[in-house]
Amino acid sequence: MWNEPSNGIPLGNQAGASTPQPAVVASVEPGSIGEELGFQPGDRLLAINGVRPRDLIDLRLLCGEEELLLEVEDPSGELHRVALEKDADDGLGLEFTEALFDGLRQCNNRCGFCFIDQQPPGKRQSLYLKDDDYRLSFLYGSYLTLTNLTAADWQRIEQQRLSPLYVSVHATDPELRSRLLQNERAGLLLDQLAWFQERRLQIHAQVVVCPGINDGEALLATLQDLARFGGGDWPTLLSVAVVPVGLTRFRPANDGLLPVDPAMARRTIAAVEPLQQQFSHRFGSRWAWLSDEWYLMAGLPLPARDSYEDLPQQENGVGSIRSFLEELERATTNLPPRLARPQRLSWVVGSLVGQALAPALERLRAVAGLELNLHALPSPYWGQPQVVTGLLTGADLLAGLAGQDLGERLLLPSVMLRQGEPVFLDDLRLEELQLQLPVPVEVVGGAAEIVAACLRQTGAGD
Repeated sequence: MWNEPSNGIPLGNQAGASTPQPAVVASVEPGSIGEELGFQPGDRLLAINGVRPRDLIDLRLLCGEEELLLEVEDPSGELHRVALEKDADDGLGLEFTEALFDGLRQCNNRCGFCFIDQQPPGKRQSLYLKDDDYRLSFLYGSYLTLTNLTAADWQRIEQQRLSPLYVSVHATDPELRSRLLQNERAGLLLDQLAWFQERRLQIHAQVVVCPGINDGEALLATLQDLARFGGGDWPTLLSVAVVPVGLTRFRPANDGLLPVDPAMARRTIAAVEPLQQQFSHRFGSRWAWLSDEWYLMAGLPLPARDSYEDLPQQENGVGSIRSFLEELERATTNLPPRLARPQRLSWVVGSLVGQALAPALERLRAVAGLELNLHALPSPYWGQPQVVTGLLTGADLLAGLAGQDLGERLLLPSVMLRQGEPVFLDDLRLEELQLQLPVPVEVVGGAAEIVAACLRQTGAGD
């Protein structure tokens, strides 16, 4: 499932943090200190030792003390002061509804290729929140641009050792990066990287490639510039992901942006792979990786699993499909020769990955009694004929599956749904989709769940 900022996050003040709101308890871990103290969902943690935490980072640091005085407001509005002693390593066992208590720091750039701006109007508010918050980058690995940081933010990053952070680079040439982000402060990137280097703080980087703008020689120059921060016993730049720009039909007309085509994908692969060999000699690592989409768009085989090393950029699409294929291969190694009761199933994925799944599909179809149909769908919603599974919307499913023989069940990858809520990127809810399809929908996670769903025998009433 995919993440997005919550509707409940108030917008942060770009000039400085707003007054922190209470930390609202979402759940309490059984057997934890929090449960022993009587915490319940809905309780509002106001302060710890007299300090109002700004976010989960502050909260975790404050809870590291051995003696705590908690100020709590219960759902009825009654205030409580709770004193306790604990070991420094013991947490309270509380989960909270938000990670930020003083507001989300939003982006102050105007990138023409920003996916947030390439959405239709009228959807849920959270889809339009432009997360550019260094705290979420530290906590969850979301990417930021470093253009909206105040002096206090830089000081906090240094004092609390908020490392590694995840930085969208796109280009190192100051003029080009400023043009891409439409922000003069974007040109300060190399000085900012030097700041991280001096303080032995670390970064993972990404470069979103726009054909005709920051590709070709500009891309190679960017990677070489970044490599200045990639060596030594404590490298500042731990890895770089090179990702193709994603464009939708909702972007402004005549914006000057071009989609990545197969020829351009092949050129980019041919340019970056020799650099990977250079980096392997310099750093002992390929260090800069192309996301899997480049190879799928180019019609080329994905690199071998070991070429991705320890998958430092998997959440950015680097090695994610290759890892899934390997998991699928393991999960289909020891299949039964036949099913006790024949069954017909459908499995839906994005059009970009359909061909890569062919070997695993053949192995599953070799099980006597299992008829599995793969529906590799485009996205008319986004206007993308080639799309990864996670970007398929409810409307895409209804359009692509209309009139199809779906068998007895439809296997739906969980990456299409928002984390924690069964809703697609176009706001269609899973239950609404189910009402419009003729067969039950089963949400499946990883490769093992998919294979288990194919092999599980269900009765007529299930």
